[in-house]
Amino acid sequence: MPPVDDPITRYTVAVRELCAFAAKQGDLDLRFTPSPSAQEGVAGHQAVVARRGPGYQAEVPLRGTYRQLAVRGRADGFDAAQQRLEEIKTHKGDLAHLPDNHRALHWAQARVYGWLLCQQHGLAELTVALVYFDIGSQQETALAEQCTADTLRQHFEALCERFLGWAQQQLAHRQRRDAALQALPFVHASFRTGQRVLAENVFRAARLGRCLMAQAPTGIGKTLGTLFPMLKACVDQQLDKVFYLSAKGPGRVLALDALATMHRGAPGLPLRVVELVARDTACVHPDKACHGASCPLARGFYDRLPAARAAAVGGPDDPQPPTGLNAATIQAVARAHQVCPYYLSQELVRWADVVVGDVNYFFDSTALLHGLTVANQWRTAVLVDEAHNLVDRARAMYSAQLDQAAFRGVRRRAPAALKRPLDRLHRTWAALAKAQATPYQVHPQLPAKFIAALQEANGAIGDHLAEQQRPGAASPSADDDPGLLPFYFDALQFARLAESFGPHSLFDVTLAASPGMPGATAKASATLCIRNVVPAPFLQPRFGLTRTTVLFSATLTPQHYYGDLLGLPDDTAWLDVEPPFRSDQLAVRVVPDVSTRFQARARSLAPIADLMARQFSAAPGNYLAFFSSFDYLAQAAQAFACRHGGVPTWHQTRGMDEAARAAFLARFTPDGQGIGFAVLGGAFGEGIDLPGRRLIGAFIATLGLPQFNPVNEAMRERLDERFGDGHDYTYLFPGLRKVIQAAGRVIRTPSDEGAVFLIDDRFARPAVRRLLPGWWDVQVGGAASVPGHAGP
Repeated sequence: MPPVDDPITRYTVAVRELCAFAAKQGDLDLRFTPSPSAQEGVAGHQAVVARRGPGYQAEVPLRGTYRQLAVRGRADGFDAAQQRLEEIKTHKGDLAHLPDNHRALHWAQARVYGWLLCQQHGLAELTVALVYFDIGSQQETALAEQCTADTLRQHFEALCERFLGWAQQQLAHRQRRDAALQALPFVHASFRTGQRVLAENVFRAARLGRCLMAQAPTGIGKTLGTLFPMLKACVDQQLDKVFYLSAKGPGRVLALDALATMHRGAPGLPLRVVELVARDTACVHPDKACHGASCPLARGFYDRLPAARAAAVGGPDDPQPPTGLNAATIQAVARAHQVCPYYLSQELVRWADVVVGDVNYFFDSTALLHGLTVANQWRTAVLVDEAHNLVDRARAMYSAQLDQAAFRGVRRRAPAALKRPLDRLHRTWAALAKAQATPYQVHPQLPAKFIAALQEANGAIGDHLAEQQRPGAASPSADDDPGLLPFYFDALQFARLAESFGPHSLFDVTLAASPGMPGATAKASATLCIRNVVPAPFLQPRFGLTRTTVLFSATLTPQHYYGDLLGLPDDTAWLDVEPPFRSDQLAVRVVPDVSTRFQARARSLAPIADLMARQFSAAPGNYLAFFSSFDYLAQAAQAFACRHGGVPTWHQTRGMDEAARAAFLARFTPDGQGIGFAVLGGAFGEGIDLPGRRLIGAFIATLGLPQFNPVNEAMRERLDERFGDGHDYTYLFPGLRKVIQAAGRVIRTPSDEGAVFLIDDRFARPAVRRLLPGWWDVQVGGAASVPGHAGP
């Protein structure tokens, strides 16, 4: 490791991060206080700056050093004539409710900016001011102190000293990590077929700083084929972090397993891996609120955090801690140090090399990994597993819905302080419902009066919640409405998305009778939705922030569909990896004389049951049978049981918990025989691994097309306007993706063999056939035998 004062090797830290590390003390306090949105915060800063004189400087870039630390940031404002530096903080409601440790952190930031300014401008003293700006009242509250440069320097150096040991340790870790990664061999004796091509393209994408879409079949080892080359690229490309993200839990498990395999193959590999899990999964006290007065793990969290952090990733005196920090390990460290495991994991991200988590941690509007990347200016690479799910997941992230029936209950039980704003919201909402003549309608614009009333209601609810939870406030009574907080969250999301509403989304209103009020006297309930259709405008900045993003899946066809909807850069590279399978390993048969359209389902049941029975008789073993809905599944299962009751069957049901799903899969044993009935696109349509004799065939009795309804038709029209191919974007492409994923359960390894039946006459259409995997040898009509078994 270089000497401490080596001027070449420095650790760069943002002012906010330095202060959060070295000056944050006391409780974790996440009580709901009325806080401005990001746009309101920007507008508040602009309002304060606009009130200042002509010589006032805003967003002043500042840099300074202390030994190996390079500290940088932007001061909100500086008045050279008055020698006054200002740190501006926006808020809503009573400033007295701001926790003391938050204000102490704000002062720490202001004083650090003050010293950097004195150093940069050669000032002997300076007025340092905290300016709190109330978004609602537009009033400023200024707290100022006169400081000498020497006092500010001492404060700055004291914070740096607390951080310096960690900075030195992090620099040393980075050097060890990079040396180890440079020498890291591939964990197996050779690459699988297609795996080397994938790895080479991932490495090239990192080197060139481009995004990559990689369609790679199951069985080639995509997880290792993406993680290994990206880790190798960390050295030359000076990557700070690799984020491995998946929309499904099994993908994250595979990533952790692959990283563990690397550790076993290279003992002592200094690679810090942190797993992020959902708050509900990590929470130890779900019955308690996230603040010191309620939860013992929040009380004194920041006081105990340094010791927990050192135990997890090593401190200056312990540079070689355990490197694999999965959820269970983090839970154990948190338990030993009596801190919240969920927020400990978020703190550990700052010191990790690889983070494994859900896609929402980087792509959501308030995503943790995105926010930390921006704040720390990290150089990152993102790997997105099962990337075909990102379209639907991103649409959900940037959509919001408000239910009038739920709101009526909230309004009815609301305290007096909320009656007036909720009554106004009720009137504007009722006017929307009254003006609509059809059950479903898309509106070209958001209703201005409703949005104004919603914002007012949000402000009032936020003030009310803050008043309830301030120190010394009366405890909530049994009469308090448990529905208020969920409605508030939904309303905040709706208001945030209203600020960015555009042609990428729909605003629609759906009318329905309120529950419990049937018949002609039923009061109409209007559900309002901002429904994202094209996530691209929200995701484009995320792709631009990374050194490279690699999206990979077995189903990313057609390329333009994912490129258009996700907003991938124009120079995104495309790779279609050759499969390791032979076409004679999988017998694919289209059954053209059966229609699974809704109107024809009753007629389809007997032919499908007989087909399944013939195939099972010819090649006994385990099969999956996929249907478009639970209703269709139940009808098909009943018809099969009546006609061929001697064949064992088991069925997916609505709302299966983890244990029930495990029991369903446990039926697929290597020596077992029977048919599992499942819903296409559900829990068993992707993300499950049944290699060898555990699964030898699948019957897919549907094209998987999304339901034809007014919502999907509105989306089709919007996509037609945008891309000119609305039907395929809405129905065909998503449907066939589910079909191909389901069929992919059959062939999992290069030695597997099986049969797939595509049951619907539309599968014979050339436009549909072109979207099926190129290595499939699709035959229309006739029987299919599992390779290696006798045919019927």
